[in-house]
Amino acid sequence: MKILFTLLFALICASSVAAQTPAAAPAGTGKIGVVNPGLFNDAKAGAGITRLKAALKAVADATKPAADRAQNDLSKYRTLAAEIDRLRKATGTAPAILQAKIIEAQDLETSLKRQEEDSKKNYEKVYSERVTPIMNDIFRAMNEYAKAKGYAIILNGPKLEQDDLLIGYDDRYDVTADFITFFNARPVPR
Repeated sequence: MKILFTLLFALICASSVAAQTPAAAPAGTGKIGVVNPGLFNDAKAGAGITRLKAALKAVADATKPAADRAQNDLSKYRTLAAEIDRLRKATGTAPAILQAKIIEAQDLETSLKRQEEDSKKNYEKVYSERVTPIMNDIFRAMNEYAKAKGYAIILNGPKLEQDDLLIGYDDRYDVTADFITFFNARPVPR
């Protein structure tokens, strides 16, 4: 009788544990896709993600004047450095003239460093305002796309190749073009 009671107790405990264990999630199709995010900004007409390309162009346009100014000042700095070098090698150069050119070059160098810092801050601000919301929308859309098309995972192919994690794959699993079409067809969020 004691053995029967022990067996019955063990059976009740086992069924209680089994009832508490969550049911396994239904198995998906296991499809894996590969995407090349570099093609989202494809320069060819009609290629790439339209909104992303427009936002990146807007960032480039907004930061171009500062970049042009910096490039112009850098050219002036290089010219001034060459002139200082020439004056140092020349005999009979007045020390005051050489010193004035050196101070001018130092001032220009300081100005260039400030321009670089300001340009970087401005670029980050404009990028954050214009591109980041679109990138966030792309990531959300990628999840929607994966669910709609039955993909368990979509991988960043070039990143995996760069890190030697992806040795090769069948191009049939590259969903980049299909995703771009999917994203471009979506309404623009307000």
